[in-house]
Amino acid sequence: MKKYSVFAVAREAMRHHTGWNRAWRDAQPKKHYDAIIIGAGGHGLATAYYLGKNFGITNVAILEKGWLGGGNTGRNTTIIRSNYLQDPSAAIYEKARSLYETMSQDLNYNVMFSPRGVIMLAQTEHEVRGYKRTAHANMLQGVTTEFISPEKVKELVPIINLDGPRYPVLGGLWQARGGTARHDAVAWGYARACSDMGMDVIQKCEVTGIRQENGKVVGVSTNRGDIDCDKLGMVVAGHSGHLADMAGFRLPIESVALQALVSEPIKPCMDVVVMANTVHGYMSQSDKGEMVIGGGTDGYNNYTQRGSFHHIEETVRALVETFPMVSRLKMLRQWGGIVDVTGDRSPILSKTPVEGIFINSGWGTGGFKAIPGSGWGFAELMAKGHSPLTEAFGLNRFQEGRFIDESVAAGVAH
Repeated sequence: MKKYSVFAVAREAMRHHTGWNRAWRDAQPKKHYDAIIIGAGGHGLATAYYLGKNFGITNVAILEKGWLGGGNTGRNTTIIRSNYLQDPSAAIYEKARSLYETMSQDLNYNVMFSPRGVIMLAQTEHEVRGYKRTAHANMLQGVTTEFISPEKVKELVPIINLDGPRYPVLGGLWQARGGTARHDAVAWGYARACSDMGMDVIQKCEVTGIRQENGKVVGVSTNRGDIDCDKLGMVVAGHSGHLADMAGFRLPIESVALQALVSEPIKPCMDVVVMANTVHGYMSQSDKGEMVIGGGTDGYNNYTQRGSFHHIEETVRALVETFPMVSRLKMLRQWGGIVDVTGDRSPILSKTPVEGIFINSGWGTGGFKAIPGSGWGFAELMAKGHSPLTEAFGLNRFQEGRFIDESVAAGVAH
């Protein structure tokens, strides 16, 4: 793999950029792999990367039925934070946040990590109590957050209206080291590193069946033929239930659409991320000047990726109250992504009833921020059979009633 650097850019500029190699190989499936990862999104690629980097397992294939990063990784609003209430959640999200800080250097690929800070607005007394509780929990967990006053919120976000007609701003939970990153670049950087380790990233390879013998996985059937494996990782977000059905077990998840939109680009006016869970909206400004806006999930199960006007109207109406200036902006585009949601709003990283099959799902609307931490822990689970980061997120918690309730910390935007 050719190292990217300012010197490489200058050298290629002198020869009209004719010397660049493909970022990753266009691999053909082999007959057998030590491990197969289904899903070439952020979580799947991160799992493969850490299997190779941390455990030396490089005979790995990452299968993607579409194009790399074309699912939720390419459809989210890029928010990164770790201010969760429960200890297991805070641990895996803080691991992810810390890995994001050095990801560009680790992968030799600029993922444009921007630790601009994240504010979760408190607009009811209930939220004030909840966020203060979370701030105290974060202090014990070693996660740096603080509850700030309305005046401090206004200082950080001058365009905000503190005295909204329905929900005034009463304060906020502030994480200064939260922020954003370029979602596509995260997938591309991991894919490039995986390919350099000799792993096969195979696009347009749809899994059509999962083959078992005596209760153990032996391979998968695809539209490009049968492929054998010793271990199988399912990392397909909203389609997790479909794959689990192929393997003969069920998952306690629901698939719903999560929608987002961006405005036309404008001059810089907001350099932090603001989440307003009470009115169901969150917003940041991209490097191109677009206002990136998201809201809550649809109220019914579906697999659409187009979005709907009634949900966009609800989200924008709420944000106009808090940010009056956005009322004059034009919408540039909207889209949806399919997310998988569990009853306790926490993910599943677990062994399954089929020996050799592992499942990574249930991230709901908070998958992007967890990518490196999820990959780190899930790779350890696949390689060693257990991981401190994933131990609390097993499927057995639903049988035992040992829920990790993050409905408050997750809020609308997870």
